[in-house]
Amino acid sequence: MKRKYLLPLISVFLLTAMYYAPADAQSYAAEKQRENMLLDAVSDFAEGRYSMAEERLAPVIASDPDNDAAHYYMAMAKFMQEDYQAAEEEFEKAVALDSSNFWYRYRLAAVYAATGRQELTAEIYNGLLEDFPKKSELYYGLIDLYLSMGKMEEALSTLDQIDTVFGKSDISSITRFDILRNLGRIEEAYAVLEEYNREYSSPQVLAMLGDYQMSMYEDSVAMAYYDEALSLAPDYAPAMLGKAEVYRMTRKYDDYFKTLDIFMEDKEIPSEGKCDYFKALVQHSDPNFLKIFQPRLDSVMTACLSAHPGDSSATALAGIYYYGTGREEKSKEYFRANAENWPESLGAAANYMEVLIYTGDWKELSSYTKLAYERFPEELRFLEMSTLADYNLKAYDDVIATCSRIISIAPQDSARVLAAYTTLGDVYYHLGEKSRAYKAYDEALKVNPEYLPVLNNYAYFLSLDGKKLKKACSMSKRTVDKDPDNPVYLDTYGWILYLQGKPAEAKPYFKHAMLYGGKDSAVTLDHYAEVLFDLGEYSLAFVYWNQALAKDRDGEIPGLEEKIRQRKSEMNRDKK
Repeated sequence: MKRKYLLPLISVFLLTAMYYAPADAQSYAAEKQRENMLLDAVSDFAEGRYSMAEERLAPVIASDPDNDAAHYYMAMAKFMQEDYQAAEEEFEKAVALDSSNFWYRYRLAAVYAATGRQELTAEIYNGLLEDFPKKSELYYGLIDLYLSMGKMEEALSTLDQIDTVFGKSDISSITRFDILRNLGRIEEAYAVLEEYNREYSSPQVLAMLGDYQMSMYEDSVAMAYYDEALSLAPDYAPAMLGKAEVYRMTRKYDDYFKTLDIFMEDKEIPSEGKCDYFKALVQHSDPNFLKIFQPRLDSVMTACLSAHPGDSSATALAGIYYYGTGREEKSKEYFRANAENWPESLGAAANYMEVLIYTGDWKELSSYTKLAYERFPEELRFLEMSTLADYNLKAYDDVIATCSRIISIAPQDSARVLAAYTTLGDVYYHLGEKSRAYKAYDEALKVNPEYLPVLNNYAYFLSLDGKKLKKACSMSKRTVDKDPDNPVYLDTYGWILYLQGKPAEAKPYFKHAMLYGGKDSAVTLDHYAEVLFDLGEYSLAFVYWNQALAKDRDGEIPGLEEKIRQRKSEMNRDKK
């Protein structure tokens, strides 16, 4: 902040005070008030009260437009509220008043960066580097800019400046390596690391060189790099894992698991890295490897849990691991423990809910989702999954109550309202309350007139009632037009055509359904057989009826066997 002061001579001060005391006192008071207001504004800014800071700064700037600090903090307040145009204007005023101030220019560059003007940002950075050549963050900021602009050579040139001013370092060499590798100059990239390694000792660079040699199938060379890295930093995780991978790839499994145990047991290594590695190992390994070495993998998982008791990542990983290896009950134990240990974690709650769905534990899912919703009332997904559980438990009153609740809680959430009305329609029809079912479907179609599951179910149920077949046919036709390979929709439409006395028109839809999964449905097979029988294709009809009998293990089609016997009698009469 620029200010002009009177000559610091006692005699001059006293003389001035004698003749101008009232005016100077007033000026001093105004200056003091501005300083206090500026300090209060800075305090407001620091506490995140940006609008309040603006209110305090406005009169300061109005009474003292050359106050560069006031312009700077006004700009900062505007910037934090994403009013970039106003922030830019204020920063430019501050820079104009004091161009030697590093932060004024640095923050102006931030505005340019936030508004996509990278060239201007780079221009300011380069200017700052001329005045402040020891500010390392400027160099790396400039490199990021050049990379975002695709100016790789400029980025490499800036790295040269860093090495000249500060000397080579891990970060500068690895940054150079990344740029060269992205340019496809692979050999040159690794040559940078090798040159750096000859001059300095870095576990990170050694591990990277080890990884490179592994990719070139130079196992012994890779192991030498990893061992050297570990001699410098015995708990350096990338080198430890690299060494383990050498053992695994060369099938030295005893050494592999010993190294992996050491890695997992090390409490200083963050659990996230361990979990990422183990998850990748399980997901990408051959099933035979997992089966043969399951006891050893169990031990590795136990070591991780022991090193990080109660850790959310490790506990969730255990749940994933045991589920993936077919031990669902044990998996549920870990997911449940994670949800209980971290009751405020939405992710932990959702993970437990998902494993309950996958394992079909409807009773636990029903009770848990209702409790979870009380903890996370903004997450209606828990209520939706409680309806799934209650439907499978045949607790239809609970399903109806929950769906009605969802509709009342989120009337503007069209997707959830649609799903709730759809479920209500299905449940009401199942309970024999057809008028309520059709009313619910009508409400669903008000939300989305082209919602295919509702159009299909509505049409099919009308066909079962033998009512409004014209309306049913119209709705069903829309489903096959939009999803022509869906065997369920094809079955519904073909069956409605048959009921309308159009078996010849129905037949092609059933033939198409057979190609896309219709043979897996006893109902579809039965319907097709009826169509064929009506067309006089008796032999083929009974082929499909026999298939329907084989599929109808749960008695989905009451009296199917008796009906087939009757059709055989009818066929024999027709032949006579």
